[in-house]
Amino acid sequence: MTFYDLLLRLYPSSFRNEYGGEMRALFAQRLRSAQRLRSAGGGGLIGVWSSTIGEVLFHAAGAHFDILKQDLWYTARLLRRSRGFAITAILIVALGISATTAAFSVTDFVLLRPLPYPRPDRLVTIWETTPGYGQMEFSPPNYRDWLTAAKSFSSSGIYYEDQATMILGNEARRFEGASVSATVLGTLGVAPMLGRTFTADDDRPGAPATVILSHQFWQLELAGDDAILGRALVLDNTPYTVIGIMPREFRFPSNDTLYWRTNRFPEALYQNTQRADNYLNVVGRLRDGVTLEQARAEMNLIAAQSRQQYPKENADTGASVFELRSQVSERSRLLLIALSGASGCVLLIACANLANLLLVRALGRRRELAVRTALGAGRERLIRQLMTESLLIALVGGALGIVLAVAAVPLLAQLAPAALPTSTPSVDLRVLLFALGLTAFTGLAFGLAPVLRTGRSTDLAGLREGARAGGGQKERLRAALVVAEIVASVVLLFTTGLLIRALLTVQAIDPGFTRAGVLTLRTELAMPEYRLIATREAFYNRVLQEVRALPGVTSAGYASFLPLSSFRGGIWPVAVKGDAGAALDTRAVNNVAAIRFVTPGFFAAMGMTVVRGRDIAATDTPQRQFVAVVSESFVRRYWPNDDPLGRHFTFGFADREVVGVVRDVRFRGLERVSEPQVYLSSQQLADGEILFYAPRSLAIRTTVSPVTIAPAVRDIVRRADPKLPITQMQTLEELVNRDTASRSIQVRVLAAFAAIAFILAAVGIHGLLAFAVSHRTSEIGVRIALGARWTDILGMVVLRFSKLAAVGIVAGVLLAYLAGRSMEALLAGVKPTDAPTLMAAVGLSLVMTIVGSLVPTLRALRVDPIVALRSE
Repeated sequence: MTFYDLLLRLYPSSFRNEYGGEMRALFAQRLRSAQRLRSAGGGGLIGVWSSTIGEVLFHAAGAHFDILKQDLWYTARLLRRSRGFAITAILIVALGISATTAAFSVTDFVLLRPLPYPRPDRLVTIWETTPGYGQMEFSPPNYRDWLTAAKSFSSSGIYYEDQATMILGNEARRFEGASVSATVLGTLGVAPMLGRTFTADDDRPGAPATVILSHQFWQLELAGDDAILGRALVLDNTPYTVIGIMPREFRFPSNDTLYWRTNRFPEALYQNTQRADNYLNVVGRLRDGVTLEQARAEMNLIAAQSRQQYPKENADTGASVFELRSQVSERSRLLLIALSGASGCVLLIACANLANLLLVRALGRRRELAVRTALGAGRERLIRQLMTESLLIALVGGALGIVLAVAAVPLLAQLAPAALPTSTPSVDLRVLLFALGLTAFTGLAFGLAPVLRTGRSTDLAGLREGARAGGGQKERLRAALVVAEIVASVVLLFTTGLLIRALLTVQAIDPGFTRAGVLTLRTELAMPEYRLIATREAFYNRVLQEVRALPGVTSAGYASFLPLSSFRGGIWPVAVKGDAGAALDTRAVNNVAAIRFVTPGFFAAMGMTVVRGRDIAATDTPQRQFVAVVSESFVRRYWPNDDPLGRHFTFGFADREVVGVVRDVRFRGLERVSEPQVYLSSQQLADGEILFYAPRSLAIRTTVSPVTIAPAVRDIVRRADPKLPITQMQTLEELVNRDTASRSIQVRVLAAFAAIAFILAAVGIHGLLAFAVSHRTSEIGVRIALGARWTDILGMVVLRFSKLAAVGIVAGVLLAYLAGRSMEALLAGVKPTDAPTLMAAVGLSLVMTIVGSLVPTLRALRVDPIVALRSE
């Protein structure tokens, strides 16, 4: 084959067949002319080939475009005549594409898309480790010593979540922010869009207070005022000079961060006594050429040297380094994998339905294709027309699917971890390219395959085919489609059922308190105004006295933090003297407890049962013995066989006497085991010490609806101190429900996918089986004419489709079990072999298949045998 023959293959075959011979003759003549010119000293041969290649490329594209216009026009006319088929096919494609695109947008956002920083692969997080805590925040002295000695990092910085009260207008409001070292923004490689970044001078103890604002805060709270740079904002009664505005896309350390201010740590925080005070998050940037493993090895060596240097303070303390991108919990990863699998099932069922629709349509057009063949249409021309039809349907359905995905992404975005330092998921260019590729694949792989099988034997025999057309290979293809839809349905129904069972299991967990009828809120006490015991207690007493006087209120009390609230830590070492009189190792994992300061009445307000001894009392003043009410788990750990009342232990810088025992409370979450709890008297929180734990959370138990007393409570707090912002006002029921909110959203999303898939599968299976039964109408008519009873016919059809259901269910159960095993971390103790869930999924799929086969069979049984025979 000559090179020119290869060029001609760029034209459509019909064009080549009609004009190829003439084009070859003309090209040969041009070559001969060029050769004569060359022999006479000319150089026309290269010009002939150049112009020929250009002409072929241009005219071949034009020929294909002309045929495409004809095919599109013909397809549009066909689809207008069969609107039901067109609408059904487009909707099926749209559902499959929208589910998969929306799921991919969230998965890409959380797991695949690079973080919006320069060279994000070099960014890492650095943690301390102790037995039982694989990732623990740094203490100030350990950070300074370890990161100063480390050579693996070009820069590093520390930060922790922060809150500040600002007076905007006439209202005191509380905002989320971050306290950072001056090196954090430089480590991330992001500079303010306006103003300047922090310098070392901003981070010195006693330096003038400076703040950088987020773009969101600047726009929403300050109306985008450029003149704000250099002006002061009052945070917690301290003026801070605004020195910069960050870019719109910058989110760190979380989506809720609205401002950044420097740590300005005093030298006292770096003393050895502070090595157990862990609260600093560390971000670092690896030096060029340094691998993650090398950085880990160096930090482990530095930690080992620190253990030798400070054997008491840093006992069992190690270090670990992780990529910043990898700081997504395993549960979130599994959730997104489950979401992607569910969307894949929906897409598979949608594609199977599309293949079935196009297969049935192609079989119904066999006469048309045979006539066109008889009139001279080649097989390539017919396949091209069928390809155009399937791709047009896929493209229109894909476009509609993208629109639906854009609408669905905000719901699915709730599944993304809130702490991820990026903006919210969206359908961006990456997702659009994925959707376009998926649409093209759907149109080609699942739209063209059935019509290729149909078009393979398109000849004059199609003019003679009657109702029996579509057997053999096409019957096997339809059977495969039925099995595929059953498999996908079983997998999706079973996994969704497991997650529903897990949600119900978690919601049934006893949190350790009575959630009904309780209003909660936080009154953010400003420091240093409330650094003294007398000032704080005067505020507590005034608020509690007036709140308890409200109609319907039975009890009320303050605490440092509520269970399941935003702060769930507060771990402090415990020292209990044993019989030998030796204090336990205060760094060991088994010798810590969570600290909470409370006012009298808090346990009653929360519905927490005091099982032994007494509550915190108003007489527990600083002048008396420091007391503690401990949890049952605290007693089991330290005095499992002894009476805990009257026992002493060292905790929170003081010797404490146990005066009561309360039930365990799930402070860390319904699905997590909490450390033992120690509740201390609010009056015994010394002036100016650990003010972070000063009680701010108020719980009010009432016999009326908690919502009805909310305005009165707000007025009481404002009268006590008009400058205090009131935040997180909600019922205790809402607080508990928020702990399971991610599971609820997950279940709702997967249940929606399962419902869509089940409906699509039911419709698709019914259509497939109805088509299969309709092609056996003549056979059924003959059997009835020969004396077969309707029960025999029904049994024959049901038996055949029961075999298909059995194959699909067996395969589906195996895949569902594997899916359940892979997502076992999400199941909250529910086994992936949960029999009720499995039986429900199998039963629904079996009913769907049987109903899908019975309805068309019963319709076929009503056909007159004579009419059925005449249809031959």
